[in-house]
Amino acid sequence: MLVLNDDLSDFARAIVRGEEPSSRVVTSYQNYSVAIAIEVYRNNYRGNLHDTLAGAYPVIEQLVGKDFFRLLTRQFIGQYFSRSGNLHHYGAEMAGFIAAFEPAQGLVYLPDVAALEWACHCAYFAEDAATLDIGKLAQVPPEQYPDLILHIHPACHLVRSRYPITAIWHAHQPGASGDFHIDLDSGASNALISRKNDVVVVSALTEGDAAWLQGIQAGTSLGEATATTLEHYPDFNLQTALLKLVAQNVLANFNLGAAP
Repeated sequence: MLVLNDDLSDFARAIVRGEEPSSRVVTSYQNYSVAIAIEVYRNNYRGNLHDTLAGAYPVIEQLVGKDFFRLLTRQFIGQYFSRSGNLHHYGAEMAGFIAAFEPAQGLVYLPDVAALEWACHCAYFAEDAATLDIGKLAQVPPEQYPDLILHIHPACHLVRSRYPITAIWHAHQPGASGDFHIDLDSGASNALISRKNDVVVVSALTEGDAAWLQGIQAGTSLGEATATTLEHYPDFNLQTALLKLVAQNVLANFNLGAAP
């Protein structure tokens, strides 16, 4: 069994890392050499990972074009190996990779779009969870509201950017108007990613709503998160924010006191 494990490890390194295959690999093929055989497996490996990345980052592929995207993914695959049998986990490092990828340095908004797309990808595959029970929340005495610890649904993510990434993402969705003329200097964007009825939803939050949600995500109590947000954003409206988040299945549950 140990010999078999060693053989499989050697074979995997030959495919993934380009190392020389083990001397134990059979080389007596009738129609092609072992190098060609390994290359066939290697191309299949890279092709599967490329398709995985294309599935996770369709907007990035549209923004840069298929040829540039293939160059980008080839470099990414060479640097980041697949470490799980579940390919849904592959590609998490893309935003950071693009930020350091020299040919993409002129596309300053691209890393944040990648971060948004990965959040959408994670939201789609996130575990199911019950959404906030309004009836149960209504039973909490008003004087205890400041002590509420609200929990965020596993599919919910917040991506903040200095660029209008929410508008960019929407412009590249199926059925969009096709208007790609987006002013990159139009201001920051706070993209809220959620999932409703198995559909990923991306919407924009105000600066105040985003700051409040970040506090809630960090486990801050409702009272503290609201007070801190109002200090910096006096126009923040808690009721409006709650109604919007409940409608989008962002809030999952709550408890009183310190978070468990």
